[in-house]
Amino acid sequence: MSRPHVNAPPLLLDVDRKCVVCEWNGTVQETADTPEIAGQCPTCHAPTERVRVRREVEKAPNVHAAALGRLGGLKGGPARAAALSPKRRREIARAAAAARWKRR
Repeated sequence: MSRPHVNAPPLLLDVDRKCVVCEWNGTVQETADTPEIAGQCPTCHAPTERVRVRREVEKAPNVHAAALGRLGGLKGGPARAAALSPKRRREIARAAAAARWKRR
């Protein structure tokens, strides 16, 4: 039995929902693990009930955008640290230490 990938995007569904109180009916997009009765009616804010699932929508991540984001993330911290003066680095470190001690 194969297990789903840990970072797999959640399965999205196009579903028809109706309000349990008023006459509202509509189509919304939600994850597969959303309960049958959930959400809020846009008109009266009461819970809504799933009537039927129209289709499954699989949203695959854009691999090119993910690779570019990772490249920028790998460069960002060290590049910023190299650009800072020693005085500014000390100021940032003091502020971080003060914030850590303030929480206790």
